Amino acid sequence: MDYVNILGLAAGAMTTISFLPQAVKIYRTRHTRDLSLPMYIVFIIGVVLWLSYGIVVKSLPIAIANAITLVIGSYILVMKLKYK
Repeated sequence: MDYVNILGLAAGAMTTISFLPQAVKIYRTRHTRDLSLPMYIVFIIGVVLWLSYGIVVKSLPIAIANAITLVIGSYILVMKLKYK
């Protein structure tokens, strides 16, 4: 694996991991009132587009990071809709 892919994987890991504290907090508290619904809707659309792009250009770091981010972000969005 080359250094560019390692850099991409590290960047993807950091940005993906940044959503975990929010997801854990929602899981524990069931509180989502302060989260912006429009922001998470736009965010999920963006992540789907980035994931699609990563697949089309065959970029493993982009595809992996956005696939995981999609799962975490979708969980947050679903909980936002559930616990308005």
